[in-house]
Amino acid sequence: MKYFSKKKLVLPEGYFVNYSRLPLAKEVNKLLANCGCDIFPPNLLAEAIQKSNFFFSIQCELKNKLYGFVRVTSDRGLNANLWNLSAAPGNNQQLYYSILLQVTLEKINREMPGCSISVQAPVSSFKSLEESGFILDPNGIRVMGYKL
Repeated sequence: MKYFSKKKLVLPEGYFVNYSRLPLAKEVNKLLANCGCDIFPPNLLAEAIQKSNFFFSIQCELKNKLYGFVRVTSDRGLNANLWNLSAAPGNNQQLYYSILLQVTLEKINREMPGCSISVQAPVSSFKSLEESGFILDPNGIRVMGYKL
């Protein structure tokens, strides 16, 4: 399934999507914790981010703070996996999720066409995931994971 955005989403003034400067693992962990997700040892998380195919984060020009994050791994043939999808709680949380999903799916369509996409995400992202075309909980499957 190819993803074609239905509408252009816009971040609040002063916020931007970053794809080049690696975020600090402690900031990603803080964001994950605020979303109710598991956190990871900073050195392992930093390595995972560096070894990912790509990532996107949402940041504010005036504040040195992370407002959203997702990283992608792929075999570039069959599978693309979205990891650590997270967005700062508050009025713009669903917007942050939706923008992260939009830019991520557009990049996957361009660079990895035909890949099946799976997502590791918190409950707070479910509305945005459904709006982006994901089917939640197919066939009663709840969790697939591997603890390191």
